[in-house]
Amino acid sequence: MAVEVGDKAPDFELKDQHGTPVRLSDLRGKRVLLVFYPLAFSGICHGELCAIRDEFEASAPDDVQVLTVSVDSVFTHRAWADKEGFTFPLLSDFWPHGDVAQAYGVFDDRKGLALRGTFVIDGEGMVRWKAVNPISSARDISEYHQVLAEIS
Repeated sequence: MAVEVGDKAPDFELKDQHGTPVRLSDLRGKRVLLVFYPLAFSGICHGELCAIRDEFEASAPDDVQVLTVSVDSVFTHRAWADKEGFTFPLLSDFWPHGDVAQAYGVFDDRKGLALRGTFVIDGEGMVRWKAVNPISSARDISEYHQVLAEIS
C-alpha cells in the first residue's frame, strides 16, 4: 500500500554510507526530504544526486534533512559518496531487500529496485508532499524548494 499525503510516515532505520544507523523518528522537529532512487552510479540517479548536492543543499533551510535511499549496499554507497562528494546520508535498503521502499509504495517488484519516489515529511512525522516518477524520468530538483516554502 502506498503512503499518501496526510499519512504518518512509516518509521525506519537504515545504515548510511558510513555504516551509521539513521532512524527517521530521530529526526522529529526537522523536515525531511526523503528521496528514493533506483541505483547508484546510474546516469539519471547521478544527475539527481549531484543536483541535490550542488543546487539544493546549499540553499536548503537549516531545518531540512536530506535522506536518499536505494537498494544498493552500504559499500556501494560509500564508494559513490567518496567519488562524488555526497555528504548527505545515502541509506542502504539492501536487506530485507527494498523493505523501506515497499513500505512507502515505491518498490518495483519486477526490477527489484525503487522508483523515483520523493516525500516531504514534516517535523511531526507526517507526509506533506509526495511525487513518484518512473525510473526513466528525472525529477525537477527546483520543485523541492517550492514545496518546502509552502510547508514551513
